[in-house]
Amino acid sequence: MSLAVRLHSRLGDFEISAEFEAGAGVTALFGHSGSGKTSILKMIAGLIRPQSGVVRADGRTLFDSEAGTDIAPPKRRIGMVFQDARLFPHMSVARNLTYGRWAGNRNSSADLDRITELLGIGGLMDRYPATLSGGEMQRVAIGRALLADPALLLMDEPLASLDQARKREILPYLEEVRDETGLPIVYVSHEVDEVARLADTLVLLSDGTVLGSGDAVEMFSKLEFGPALGRHEASSLVSGTVSAIDAQYGLCTVSLEGGQELHIVSDRVRAGDRLRMRIKARDVALSLAAPQDVSVRNVLPATVRSFALDESPFVEIVLDIGGQALRARITRHAFDALGISTDLPVFAMIKSVAIGQRMLSGRK
Repeated sequence: MSLAVRLHSRLGDFEISAEFEAGAGVTALFGHSGSGKTSILKMIAGLIRPQSGVVRADGRTLFDSEAGTDIAPPKRRIGMVFQDARLFPHMSVARNLTYGRWAGNRNSSADLDRITELLGIGGLMDRYPATLSGGEMQRVAIGRALLADPALLLMDEPLASLDQARKREILPYLEEVRDETGLPIVYVSHEVDEVARLADTLVLLSDGTVLGSGDAVEMFSKLEFGPALGRHEASSLVSGTVSAIDAQYGLCTVSLEGGQELHIVSDRVRAGDRLRMRIKARDVALSLAAPQDVSVRNVLPATVRSFALDESPFVEIVLDIGGQALRARITRHAFDALGISTDLPVFAMIKSVAIGQRMLSGRK
């Protein structure tokens, strides 16, 4: 399944010009408030008609301004999940879910069983929305959207109204939906944590324009997109497999692609789990020699790939650790004192406690 979008429209004084492609998995539309994320989502759904462009999903043309094609929203086979769950308050969870199946002209109950198990809502069927937590309501809303048999799932900041505890509750279910359904999912967010954890493809937006799009891991490592992601949030996405667990100290060892190891604090993983970890650039320190007798548990041999100098007192650096990119931010003073240059071998130091629970995600 795939999605191709090319849109241009003027909404009052605001102009949108967006073009990107995505396959199965999560495509995150990321940008600060007012960047055009939700407007683009509504154009894909058919809720806003663009002035020109094309939208194709799963081989079907949903909109083509030149051909005069503009399929009505109910016939686009799109599931939509909003910031608020928008459940019918007078209906039980079961009836809310079966409404989704009815809206998608579904006659089989097989999908209902699979989706309620996927989202962990089987025990909520007789309850009403007023008795559910925010996370439970959003899971039901996602189930209703999936039962409409969509070819494409659109999510407009589905976690924005939830507190941190509810976000932690629902994120694993979003991962299950991503990994198990095979649907293209367009996910709008301005939270870097969510994007780092969920996205396969990242589309960076600013003032209605796509600054860049592509594989999420690669996009995070590109220095030119630092301002769009936010200097404070500049990070790397590093992948590996849990190879050992030390229950005594609450640490686990993650074998990285390329043969190196990373030690992280976690009590929620098992040996064999695949992880994608977010490491903030400001949590990476550099040394020219392997340090001795330090509290930092992660000291990784690395090579300087590239760096970016500007007028700020900081320097952004991209390192290579066994074929994966690791970003570091150091002061200009440290950069000059260490004599940093391209291809220079260094040691990257990362505190285990800097890679927190919210920065971990299981990957299949």
